[in-house]
Amino acid sequence: MKSSLKLLKYLKPYWHWAILAPLLMVLEVAMDLMQPRMIQRIIDEGIAAANMSIVINTGLRMVGLALIGAIGGIGCTVFTELASQAFGADVRSALFRKVQSFSFANLDELETGALVTRLTNDVMQVQEVVSMMLRIMIRAPMMLIGSLVLAIVTSPRLALLIAVLGPIVLAIIIWVINRAYPLFGEVQRRLDDLNTVLQENLAGVRVVKAFVRGAHEIARFMGVNKRLMDQTVHAIRIVSVNGPAMMFILNLGVVGALWFGGAAVKIGTMHVGQLIAFVNYLTRTLMSLNMVSMVVMRFARAQASADRIEEVMVTEPTVQDAPGAQPAQLSRGRVAFENVTFSYDGHSSAPVLKDVNLIAEPGQTVAILGATGSGKSSLIHLIPRFYDVTAGRITVDGVDVRGVQQATLRRHLGVALQEPVLFSGTIRDNIRYGRPEATDEEVIAAAKAAQAHDFIMSFPDGYDTVVGQRGVNLSGGQKQRIAIARALITQPAVLILDDSTSSVDVETETKIQEALAKVKENRTCFVVAQRISTVLTADKIVVLDNGQIAAEGTHSELLRTSPIYREIYESQLGNGVISNGAE
Repeated sequence: MKSSLKLLKYLKPYWHWAILAPLLMVLEVAMDLMQPRMIQRIIDEGIAAANMSIVINTGLRMVGLALIGAIGGIGCTVFTELASQAFGADVRSALFRKVQSFSFANLDELETGALVTRLTNDVMQVQEVVSMMLRIMIRAPMMLIGSLVLAIVTSPRLALLIAVLGPIVLAIIIWVINRAYPLFGEVQRRLDDLNTVLQENLAGVRVVKAFVRGAHEIARFMGVNKRLMDQTVHAIRIVSVNGPAMMFILNLGVVGALWFGGAAVKIGTMHVGQLIAFVNYLTRTLMSLNMVSMVVMRFARAQASADRIEEVMVTEPTVQDAPGAQPAQLSRGRVAFENVTFSYDGHSSAPVLKDVNLIAEPGQTVAILGATGSGKSSLIHLIPRFYDVTAGRITVDGVDVRGVQQATLRRHLGVALQEPVLFSGTIRDNIRYGRPEATDEEVIAAAKAAQAHDFIMSFPDGYDTVVGQRGVNLSGGQKQRIAIARALITQPAVLILDDSTSSVDVETETKIQEALAKVKENRTCFVVAQRISTVLTADKIVVLDNGQIAAEGTHSELLRTSPIYREIYESQLGNGVISNGAE
């Protein structure tokens, strides 16, 4: 309940629409409540007395009231949609902004499929309840109270039927709500699972086809799809009890009213029009109760969604700017790791890196080499604070990276990640993604340095070639070269290349290394590599083994002093042939 109330703050900017909608609904309900009284007058004073003027005048008045009610209903619907749609848009925007603030650790915990569900389906559930709240949640209680009061005024004795049937209706509603709420929460979680499988399959469809695993993926999808269907059916089955039960009680009430009211008409203590008016009010009372129960059902489902949205909203980024963090000019690019220990789960799991001490002087190229899982990517992810160290510290130009604003720190770093991610748009837009103001000349210079210019110009549209979703119309090597160009164009003080040439051939890699040698002169460069040919010319080569620095030095020094490095070298280049293996 608290999470739903917290989300209502996003309705505050649209308070004028949110107030107008209920007021117009009040007008519609008031007009509707007057109709049975008019019918009573037509029957008891018009038809019974053969007075056609009363019948015609009252009938015209009913038409006029119906038109006024229709105007109120239409106006309520318009303003409700304006308020609820704006509310939904603002919640989605706030949720998206929150996700953008998350660090890598948060995104590891909150899976992509779950976040997509919360940004779409969960927001839609809450938005629909806001819409219902401004219409039915106003209409149903008002109609309930108004019909109940007028039913009592019309026939106090017959109104005892409502006193008998009302508690039964409430008991059914409470039972259904208590059973349905946890079930709808599970429905949303199973929708998360469905979205996760969908995203994995669509992103990896080429792998699926390459290994002829279509049947397996279909079976996996059918499994999560069936579990979602079964849970939804189970929840709806509980809710479906409500409608028939309400209709049975409603019909029971009508039969009771006609039975006792008919006897009263027969002995002359009640008029026919009065009985018909009471039946109308009784029907509206019980229907209003049914309407309230339907709204409460939707509210129960939306409450589960609101809880999931609020879970994201209250999640604090694991990496945050320290109080008083300042922007800094990190122009030299000296990077130092001082007794750095890192674990993905803080102190609760075994460290990935242990007591790492490493210094990269300005202008140096430091290569990180090691087996898969040795901690290479984890090491360089700590520099831009994708994660924070568990112990020790990392400094850039003598400043602890935790004391610098994240935005400032990352503007001085250029990063090409292991898996290149491209966005929909042109190649030009992707290269200057981190520096939108870059000129065309700077874009071309960065592309040439990354050995991307030639293949870009081979496309009919050159730099205006539209990149398909996730770069589907480019090869792995082409995507990596564009990612390197994107890192270079920011003109960083520290350049980080996380195995970013693993998908290119050795000849292209050599050209990239030669081009990078020119642009690396005034900046520190970290190169994570699996191929030893990538690191031969580095100023310093660091060999990681099980999260610790096993050896450090130049290529010639390590050949003499490091058995691990020598073993890697001989396995790849010992026969004089450069291996093209990739991590």
